[in-house]
Amino acid sequence: MQTATLKFQSQSVSRLYFIAAIGLFVGQIVFGLTLGLQYLIGDLAFPAIPFNIARMVHTNLLIVWLLFGFMGSAYYLIPEEADTELYSPLFAKILFWIFLVAGAATILGYLLVPYATLAEWTGNDLLKTMGREFLEQPLPTKVGIVIVALGFLFNISMTVLKGRKTAISLVLLMGLWGLALMFLFSFVNPSNLVRDKMYWWFVVHLWVEGVWELILGALLAFVLVKTTGVDREVIDKWLYLIITFALVTGILGTGHHFFFIGLPGYWQWVGSVFSALEPIPFFMMTLFAFNMVQRRRREHPNQAAVLWAVGTSVMGFLGAGLWGFIHTLSPVNYYTHGSQVTAAHGHLAFYGAYVLVVIAMISYAMPILRGREANPKRAQSVEMWSFWIMTIGMGVMVLALTGAGILQVWLQRMPTENAMSFMNTQDQLRFFYWIRVAGGVMFLAGLLTYLTSFFIGPAADEVETPAAPACRPPEPGVS
Repeated sequence: MQTATLKFQSQSVSRLYFIAAIGLFVGQIVFGLTLGLQYLIGDLAFPAIPFNIARMVHTNLLIVWLLFGFMGSAYYLIPEEADTELYSPLFAKILFWIFLVAGAATILGYLLVPYATLAEWTGNDLLKTMGREFLEQPLPTKVGIVIVALGFLFNISMTVLKGRKTAISLVLLMGLWGLALMFLFSFVNPSNLVRDKMYWWFVVHLWVEGVWELILGALLAFVLVKTTGVDREVIDKWLYLIITFALVTGILGTGHHFFFIGLPGYWQWVGSVFSALEPIPFFMMTLFAFNMVQRRRREHPNQAAVLWAVGTSVMGFLGAGLWGFIHTLSPVNYYTHGSQVTAAHGHLAFYGAYVLVVIAMISYAMPILRGREANPKRAQSVEMWSFWIMTIGMGVMVLALTGAGILQVWLQRMPTENAMSFMNTQDQLRFFYWIRVAGGVMFLAGLLTYLTSFFIGPAADEVETPAAPACRPPEPGVS
């Protein structure tokens, strides 16, 4: 097992972000399991943690921990791609603590203060931004997110400007700037419900099916460059092709959320056609990952990172591509919108496209941050087992939700007469909900298995050998 040193000392900032991301990930899954049980045991943890609060915490933790993962990945990736130290490591650390404290305070506010009281205390009367799904954050938190995002973008943009420009760093930068700009629509809350939902989708859809896909492509390309040794020019061409298809289909694919909210009827055609094309960039990503691994010029010692990267492309295609396609056409979406089919797609898409790519980045970078090129073989073996346990657990959850969604549509939405009521339909789905809980328990077991891999040392026959060069000293004038 070869030791390793960071190419640039300022990359060590990313460790803070990665640790916070994994910790918040565990919290998200715990609240997800709580929600799954509340579907079956309605008064579980009530009134301490009502269902709506648990769901709010679950979804907000997902967003926050992924943002921590993206930021940590950028702080690791950008100095190496730009071939220069980070513009200000101190600023990055200050922003980390601001973001972490603000996020923790917001979650505690959800749990300890009634939501209406929280809105009153945090100035929602001044600018009404609360109460919308995924954007429930109080006004001070939203303002804090903007400040942290602008500071973060300033830091990495200045790093890129003073250093080398690569396709990976520029695509990542474009995705991160797009993420920040789209979030500004969360401050727009018009009284007209149609306009409100349209602007809401500008944040939610154009994040996860737009600019986040640029971040995904850049992170995946970086990991594959480092672990396969394939020529950068080849990877750059694939990256440009993938992000072009992602933006063309993703931006116009926003129309699949405009089907039935009062916008013109032509959106049923635009949304259906371009949404049907959205699996293409994810299929291309799958071909890209397998092609790069097959053409690899080296056997990188960190095979766990390679597994996470390939898993990202496959599960991203299944979740965002295939499961999105099955209910994206307007005649089908008329029956399935907001059903458990939507939940199945959402869970698998987020896991495949974003959870796995952040873990792939952590799996590649964290051993180097800890002074070795790769984790010991025993640790990697445990890490690979965690991938399969989490992926199978997620598969069980998604298949259960898909079955529940199909039955829900059949009983509640398709009949033209004597359709079953919502609550009676929910009673008929309990079998699927128990399976979902089982899948969730398995997923949590896989995540805990992943955490244990961080504490497994080398076997007796794995002798550490010194690495090549040490860290470069910070450049003059860099804080």
